[in-house]
Amino acid sequence: MLDELREQVRAATAARAPLVIRAGGTKDFYGNATDGQRLDPRGCAGIVAHEPTELVITARCGTTLAELEATLDAAGQMLPFEPPHFGAAATVGGCIASGLAGPRRASAGGVRDYLLGAKLLVGSGDVLAFGGTVMKNVAGYDVARLAAGSLGVLGVITEVSLKVLPKPVAVATLRLELDEAAALKRMNDWAGKPLPVSATTWHDGVLQVRLSGAGAAVAEAQTKIGGEAVDGAALWHGLREQTDPYFGGDAPLWRLALPSTAPALDLAGTQLVEWGGAQRWLRSDAPAAEIRARAAACGGHATLFRGGERHDVFAPLPVPIAAIHQRLKAEFDPAGIFNRGRMYDW
Repeated sequence: MLDELREQVRAATAARAPLVIRAGGTKDFYGNATDGQRLDPRGCAGIVAHEPTELVITARCGTTLAELEATLDAAGQMLPFEPPHFGAAATVGGCIASGLAGPRRASAGGVRDYLLGAKLLVGSGDVLAFGGTVMKNVAGYDVARLAAGSLGVLGVITEVSLKVLPKPVAVATLRLELDEAAALKRMNDWAGKPLPVSATTWHDGVLQVRLSGAGAAVAEAQTKIGGEAVDGAALWHGLREQTDPYFGGDAPLWRLALPSTAPALDLAGTQLVEWGGAQRWLRSDAPAAEIRARAAACGGHATLFRGGERHDVFAPLPVPIAAIHQRLKAEFDPAGIFNRGRMYDW
């Protein structure tokens, strides 16, 4: 299957014909609209290696995310960044290319923090290997991490090696009734203490916190934090997969990345706060310029995650950063065939 993909890429490069990399399609909504001939990498699938004692798993891009997580679950392990599936057809390649993480992101890190190595099919038709299967495997810039969040604009991710972690022994969810300002203060206070907080969310006057770790540590944290103990399994799954009622409806959904200490935002619409205040979801019909200006004033940026018109989805880049992006694109995909315009028009 890999040889077929290479031939398709070489032919597209020779003709300068755009390709749309699409496997399960569960994240088609994310990013700017693009078109071209479909390149389906799902035939390049399977778990290559899993070393439970080394906390490493290697899988090909077309492997379903469900299969990979089932393999880890059988060994009592997990992907720490809790990647969303958004559908049963989600693949490992799409997980890495989208770079999306779930509720545990603020405490455990994001996709690129656990990406040890990657193989990338680039515009020349060659498969380049970067990184390896251990944390300290490179001198200089870790090129493999460029694949995380690249949305396929650099090439086809054909294989990845990921660091995994043991699943926590104990988990508990606490519910507290607080307004947004008080909730933001409380979450930032927790971040400065040795508490086993693995996820937080605030919406409509209710702050909920998940604790994960050793039984004694979770029990002690429950006593310190207070609140009402609740069954949070459905809550955290609903946030990860955006099946929570908040994410329903037709209003555009904005994702704001901010310093966790940023104050409550004065914007029209409804908000849901995650990651200790660092990720704030906004359902709003307010003008994009207004939303982006408010995010920038707080030291962050805004992305149109779902809904609305699929152009200029991502915040404009500063000129020096845009130049680096353009140089990387030219090196990996000189003919500009991969997911043309998915991130930026250029």
